[in-house]
Amino acid sequence: MTKRNKIIYWIATIWLALGMVSTGIVQLIHMKEEVALFTRLGYPAYLLTILAVWKFLGVVAVLIPKYPLLKEWAYAGFFFTMSGAVFSHLAVGDGAIEYFGPVLLLVLTGLSWYFRPADRKTIGNDEFFE
Repeated sequence: MTKRNKIIYWIATIWLALGMVSTGIVQLIHMKEEVALFTRLGYPAYLLTILAVWKFLGVVAVLIPKYPLLKEWAYAGFFFTMSGAVFSHLAVGDGAIEYFGPVLLLVLTGLSWYFRPADRKTIGNDEFFE
């Protein structure tokens, strides 16, 4: 892994982790603005707690060494969560500002996944991009 790729990986991964933890905290404490947003999107409030716990577990999985298969699941979960957020905002006709957070976290998920070191990959899982 080149130094440039390692820097890209860690910057993307740290920002991804910070984004997931911060949104997870807001969801876990059921901040009134977040509850109102979920209600407007048509989701039940209890989903906030589920998403928060999954985000925290995903951040741990992505940051700890080893366990490449667990990391794949965490990245997939982040991708599904953030792409679901984008499409949920689209479905209710939200403005572009509402897409910024989920799209940013989606991009950071892709960058972190793509530039992760070899010891954080499952064997042969990048053949699609080669």
